Amino acid sequence: MGNGTVATLGVVGSGQMGRGIAQVGAQAGCQVLMHDREDGIVRGAVDGIAGLLKRQVEKGKLAKADADAAVARLRPTADLGRFADCDFVVEAVNESFPLKTGIFGDLDRICRPGVILASNTSSLPITRIAAATRRPEQVIGMHFMNPVPVMALVEIVAGQATARATIDATRALALKLGKTPVVAQDYPGFISNRVLMPMINEAIFALYEGVGTRDDIDTVMTLGMRHPMGPLTLADFIGLDTCLAILEILHDGFGDPKYRPCPLLRRMVDAGHLGKKTGRGFYEYGPTGERCG
Repeated sequence: MGNGTVATLGVVGSGQMGRGIAQVGAQAGCQVLMHDREDGIVRGAVDGIAGLLKRQVEKGKLAKADADAAVARLRPTADLGRFADCDFVVEAVNESFPLKTGIFGDLDRICRPGVILASNTSSLPITRIAAATRRPEQVIGMHFMNPVPVMALVEIVAGQATARATIDATRALALKLGKTPVVAQDYPGFISNRVLMPMINEAIFALYEGVGTRDDIDTVMTLGMRHPMGPLTLADFIGLDTCLAILEILHDGFGDPKYRPCPLLRRMVDAGHLGKKTGRGFYEYGPTGERCG
């Protein structure tokens, strides 16, 4: 990172997470290079961010000048070669190990020596991703929470080879983005999903075994435990396919039956009932995402 500052932040992937990371980077004063495989996709992502910021202005939560300045800092590109200009890169593509390692191999060749390459993965091993590069000391996990502009936490994941200086620089960037960094070691699920996913899985088992209805289970956790939403509602929000994939990583990684995914979760994923994104999970959702059953 040279003098330790991040003037140009690279974000690979312009889906929901990539857009959020790019937005907070631009609002924090970074020039942001946003990449996706097609020019139209990434330009659409920039337009989406501009729309979100415009709504913040209309609600009186953001000054128009600040919104315009943030949008001006967003530079869309379908050419990953432009990331040679980046001081720090965050990858935020789908949770596919081959896809991520391929991108990290490309970034390793393109980016300057010493530039930190971070993955927004929620569960894949950072140590294995780092092994696809010639700079494992500068590879780290930077797990943002969804939605990125709202959620304060960033889980920083140190791989086996990650250097202390890389951890410190990543913490500094998280703070610059207005986030609260927490450092986790590179074991399955890190901290967040190692704690969260077994809770969600146990809630699904409780439904599967008839211990309570979906509403009863969620109400116990919202009213009794002061959670902002119940575990079944949260599973729908995350995506049941994502929950299943993370539980499988935990089960495979630890070999412990306590992480065995509930058969009901598998059946719902097989049926395509993935939660809010498909309109049906533990609850039903309307075309604009509102819960209707």
